[in-house]
Amino acid sequence: MKRSTLLLMLPVLASTALHSQSEQIDRTKPPATGPIPDVKIQHIERFRLPNGLEIVTAEDNRFPLTTFELAFMAGSKFDPADLPGLSDSVAALINQGTATRSAQQIAELSADLGGRISATSIPDTLTISGSCLSENVKRFIDLLADVARKASFPEDEVQLQKQNRLQQLRAERSDPAFLGRETVAKTLFASTPYAHIGPTEQALNRLDRASLEHFRDTYLVPNNAFLVIVGKLPSKDEVEKLITASFGSWEKKDVPDFKAPSIPANKKQLVLVDRPSSVQANVFSAHVSPTWGSSDIFPIEVGDRILGGGANSRLFMDIREKRSFAYDAHSETDLLKDAGTVMSVTEVRNEVVQPAIQALNDDMQALSKENVGSAELTDAKNSYAGIFILRLERQTALARQLLRVETMGLPKDFLDTYMTHVRSVEPDEIRRVAKYWDPGDATLVVVGDAQKIQKSLEGFGTVQVQKPQP
Repeated sequence: MKRSTLLLMLPVLASTALHSQSEQIDRTKPPATGPIPDVKIQHIERFRLPNGLEIVTAEDNRFPLTTFELAFMAGSKFDPADLPGLSDSVAALINQGTATRSAQQIAELSADLGGRISATSIPDTLTISGSCLSENVKRFIDLLADVARKASFPEDEVQLQKQNRLQQLRAERSDPAFLGRETVAKTLFASTPYAHIGPTEQALNRLDRASLEHFRDTYLVPNNAFLVIVGKLPSKDEVEKLITASFGSWEKKDVPDFKAPSIPANKKQLVLVDRPSSVQANVFSAHVSPTWGSSDIFPIEVGDRILGGGANSRLFMDIREKRSFAYDAHSETDLLKDAGTVMSVTEVRNEVVQPAIQALNDDMQALSKENVGSAELTDAKNSYAGIFILRLERQTALARQLLRVETMGLPKDFLDTYMTHVRSVEPDEIRRVAKYWDPGDATLVVVGDAQKIQKSLEGFGTVQVQKPQP
């Protein structure tokens, strides 16, 4: 009887408590944000094999899953001048067959181990990524080593990749956003290795197995690689034993020196990529920016958040919400080892190209004219920090952040001190780095119908009209 009475009273007590609590909450105001917390990555171990392979491990026992990232300093900036896209093709084909396994066998084995294996190429690195159930770590390390060391590039797979990539490239060239980004890279970076973002049809037609094998033998070597493992792991000694068994006999080689290119200085340029019959114009305002090793990266990242990093950013609120010129207006950063870009992007109808670009310029220039307000700066830092912390909850994201520390040559405590740097960004720093958004020396690229919009652009500088690359 007592128990029944207590159970009946609980809903009444809960209702009273909730009613009392609701009276104390002012729901017209958002809840106050707390201080930005620190990030502390636990149980990180680092070691190196005698052949030069660098290994980083981090424990994550929340799930019975382990994630692998094996990166080579072999991204698209290492492509031969006459074969742009070679690194991308190596990445696409590296899991399509080895000396002892077919593409199907690799796919089936990775699935049997409860995971996956794939590869990607970006400007600085070529990375083989994968995951498996933690109970299968030993067998997955064997598979990863086989793919990394003994990719065979079967001729039938090479021909299939060429055909597929050609079709993909033709589809990309019908996309104004791709044309814009391609033109930004070429215009900003001129003759440097960062000037291409993909292959050409001519390069794909010349691609052959010998080129793939030469790239593999030149750059995919242990002393040019970093292996990051995050997940439920055995002891450090056992991990080192497993990795040595699969990777220890891999012979190191001399890797060609890569001389960092001289990146052109920012200067005012205006390129119109003619796309007849377009009813909208894609607009890109870009600058060369500092690299990951610069002390400016945190003010730049927070400044990017203020300018165009979300639905409450200045570009979004002005160009979309206030003026209704576009569905989206945003800014973005792309920081690399030897170069970087900051860019403001929107897509507007032809009739409002001129006022939209003027609004874009005004919003960018405003960052340098006066200090950001305290509330806006705090919101931007909290938003940026919150997104970063949430991403680290994902095992793959943590592995990639640890990998970035290694491949970009960042301090080993970079992630542990990340939030300290974010918290310390001040209004005068935002104003100082606002030069990287200065319309006065921006590369402005517009993709659209030249016949309809060229005159609207002439007030922003000398217009260079280009045809899309075939």
